[in-house]
Amino acid sequence: MIISVRTRRDVVVVDPARFLAAARAAYRDLHPDADEAEITDVYDAVGVLLDRFGPLASDAPDQLVGYGGPLPGHRVLDRPDGLSPAGELQQIVVDDPMALQDYGCFLPEDPFALPPG
Repeated sequence: MIISVRTRRDVVVVDPARFLAAARAAYRDLHPDADEAEITDVYDAVGVLLDRFGPLASDAPDQLVGYGGPLPGHRVLDRPDGLSPAGELQQIVVDDPMALQDYGCFLPEDPFALPPG
């Protein structure tokens, strides 16, 4: 039996300057001798924050949508990383046809697609 847990965690960038500053600081923590100019876009920034801290806004309380999570349109404006946690969803899928490791180097076109049926 294969059990797959799919998670979606959303964040809203409410302050791009603080967001990039947090990413550059995280990059300096991870690579003290490197040039922080390597953080040039949102993908770089998100990648380094994930590498440094795990999930984005990981210090935010659990906010499962529909279970006491964030109110629609309500943003947290004062976080030092410029991010506003915007909810999380999890889906449990039982009996996926293949585990990710069984694909080897060639993942399916959409690894998040639900199995048929």
